[in-house]
Amino acid sequence: MELPNQTFRVTRADLVRYAGASGDFNPIHWSDRTATKVGLPGVIAHGMFTMALVGRAVAAWAGAPDAVIDFGVRFTRPVVVPDTDEGTEIVVTAVVKETTEAGLTRLDVTATCHGEKVLSQARATVRTPRD
Repeated sequence: MELPNQTFRVTRADLVRYAGASGDFNPIHWSDRTATKVGLPGVIAHGMFTMALVGRAVAAWAGAPDAVIDFGVRFTRPVVVPDTDEGTEIVVTAVVKETTEAGLTRLDVTATCHGEKVLSQARATVRTPRD
């Protein structure tokens, strides 16, 4: 069973706010000059910010943040965030892989930006939502 897609818009302003909250002020997250100098295609979102957005989607599917039992990802590709008001979008999808008698549901999660996967091996275990 597929769960409804969730889409998150990411702008440079979001990256600045995340940098302030996390203390990660690496210039690859705000300076095109620095990002391209180190071989990136442009400013990229913090990996943990991307993971947090996916976690937000998982919590919404689970019905509550405390229903998320386990959550993990591997970072596959950076999320490039252009210097525009629109920024970029991350689309998060999930497929229910298993529901146990113990009341747990295992999800295989996919996050894409411009149709390309930005995370791999993204999986979550949540308490099965009650109808």
